[in-house]
Amino acid sequence: MSYKVLFGSYTKAESKGLYSASLSDEGKLNNLKNVAEIGSPTYFAVSKAGLLYAVDKQGGKGGISVWDTSKDPFQKTDEQIADGSSPAYVFVDERRQLVITGNYHKGLVSVFKIDGQKLIPTDDFQNEGQGPRPEQESSHVHFTALTPDDRLVVVDLGTDELLTFKLSDDGKLSDLIRFETEKGYGPRHIRFSRDGKHAFLLGELSSQLSVLDYADGKFSLVSTVSTIPADWTQHNGAAAIRLSNDYRFIYTSNRGYNSIAVFAVSKDTESVKLIQEISTEGDFPRDFNLTADGKYLLVVNQNTNNASSYAIDNASGKLALVEKDIYVPESVRVYFEK
Repeated sequence: MSYKVLFGSYTKAESKGLYSASLSDEGKLNNLKNVAEIGSPTYFAVSKAGLLYAVDKQGGKGGISVWDTSKDPFQKTDEQIADGSSPAYVFVDERRQLVITGNYHKGLVSVFKIDGQKLIPTDDFQNEGQGPRPEQESSHVHFTALTPDDRLVVVDLGTDELLTFKLSDDGKLSDLIRFETEKGYGPRHIRFSRDGKHAFLLGELSSQLSVLDYADGKFSLVSTVSTIPADWTQHNGAAAIRLSNDYRFIYTSNRGYNSIAVFAVSKDTESVKLIQEISTEGDFPRDFNLTADGKYLLVVNQNTNNASSYAIDNASGKLALVEKDIYVPESVRVYFEK
């Protein structure tokens, strides 16, 4: 058995865009190849219909492009490009057949309706505000996802906020509810517990992981822990967050401390405890992912053009290095095909 994996990347130096590879049943990466030449596809989402929606940078313009993954190489079927920077995040809402993007530099949420192999814009939301840190001079939308009760949650690093909206079937946003984190927290990504009553929020600027209560579009803080040691004084930015299949463990990446932090979730889901910090064997690990069966974790290091794979102990949640120094250029997105 092997796992098919896709990598998104920057294209500032060696990378040509989107790559595919296979991870063997022994946890080793093989057959890396470029499958689509795209300008800095730093994030993408894949629909059940086999369409890939990728961040796309074209000179002074940016947006997303649509790719048919049944073709080799992938074939572009549409693009939604505008002046200015490209989004930081792309998400597919399968039930409503919508694509949602979050634009970090513009502080903008954009919603599109899927129409075959094309997209139709349906709504936008422009957030405003700022935070106390130099990186928070304006709104920076970094993540969007669905809540357990089918609302849209938007994570804004620049304003220290979570925004929740009702989202209609035709792609319209309404009924905004705001939750403010501690000032300077710099929220980046969020995940939800199995029962939907809690959320796990990762702070990029604070290098913290928080447990939140969630109900009816509203959040409240329960507990917070650090993702790095107390004596680490150099720069660090927390990046990605993933949960184990059984929701007992949380994994987060640290850019600067260059590690994967592993946390055990308490039985009541009210707190988390750091149980392991393991090196990513490279510099600036922005993204990582777990295989669908929970057997392996694969992380990419942006600045050193390499990936590392780890075996996951399902009982303890801890990681053991399998392979390092795997060449993957400028990669910042890891996706295992389902």
